[in-house]
Amino acid sequence: MTAASSTASGDGAPSGLPSTEQIRSAYVALMGTVPASIETRLALAEQTGRQSAVATIEALRHTLIMDNPLGDRVGQLVHFAQLVALGRPGPARLHARAARRAGAPVDELVGVAELALITAGMPAYSLGVDIIAELVAEEQRGEISKEISNGSGTGS
Repeated sequence: MTAASSTASGDGAPSGLPSTEQIRSAYVALMGTVPASIETRLALAEQTGRQSAVATIEALRHTLIMDNPLGDRVGQLVHFAQLVALGRPGPARLHARAARRAGAPVDELVGVAELALITAGMPAYSLGVDIIAELVAEEQRGEISKEISNGSGTGS
């Protein structure tokens, strides 16, 4: 059966895979917004008829991230740590914000930056500190929500 003949969502995603709107909703729930890179991915998939590929990728991401036994808070802290160590400021910012939304206090983000120094050196520590300082300043100015969940769920 082809993807076209098995679609149920009406947006090119086969039955059993998330629709474009479900994908967007999952990002909003996790991060408070849909990142620009995800919107670009969704638009390109729509333009090229590859919605099923993106839906498959997002289904895997959901399993690995949202259904992870670490839970939302710890999972987002791990993401932040990995991206800081890799020197990826844009995605690291997104996951620092997501960690805050999932209940991580600022001191846990600082702990991530400190551990990044051990694994990836002073540039990673500095990147982490810069991101945390920006995030705290944005929260203080009311530019981003301080709404924080209890962080105890697994994200399901």
